[in-house]
Amino acid sequence: MRKSLSVIITVLVLSSFVKISSLKGTWQYAGGMSGGKFYSAPKDYSQQRVYTKDKFEAFLLEKGEKPLKYESGDYSLTADSCFETQTYSLQPSFLTGKLIHYSYTIKNDTLFLKGKLPNGIEVEDFWKKVK
Repeated sequence: MRKSLSVIITVLVLSSFVKISSLKGTWQYAGGMSGGKFYSAPKDYSQQRVYTKDKFEAFLLEKGEKPLKYESGDYSLTADSCFETQTYSLQPSFLTGKLIHYSYTIKNDTLFLKGKLPNGIEVEDFWKKVK
């Protein structure tokens, strides 16, 4: 019994240190915080981010419409940090070309990104994996 318990604890501890090398896949915005205020996901449309090995594209999806790309950029991961640089924005953005540092965690199928924007606003976004 003790040996089995030791093996289980060892596996759990070691699995908590698995390094994720990318966020590869499609993630849908599920809500977040900005400046201390909670925002739920929009009901009339959805926002999705498609991550490849080191790039991302963000799309606005409305029923009956073609997906609209509103943002893209580069990203890299370390153990607990995600570094993003927006390289394209559909609308003028103060984030374009700026490296943003987020701390990130993934719990089950949800990605949590938390950071401070260059204008000082603290943000936290929640993204659910869809693919």
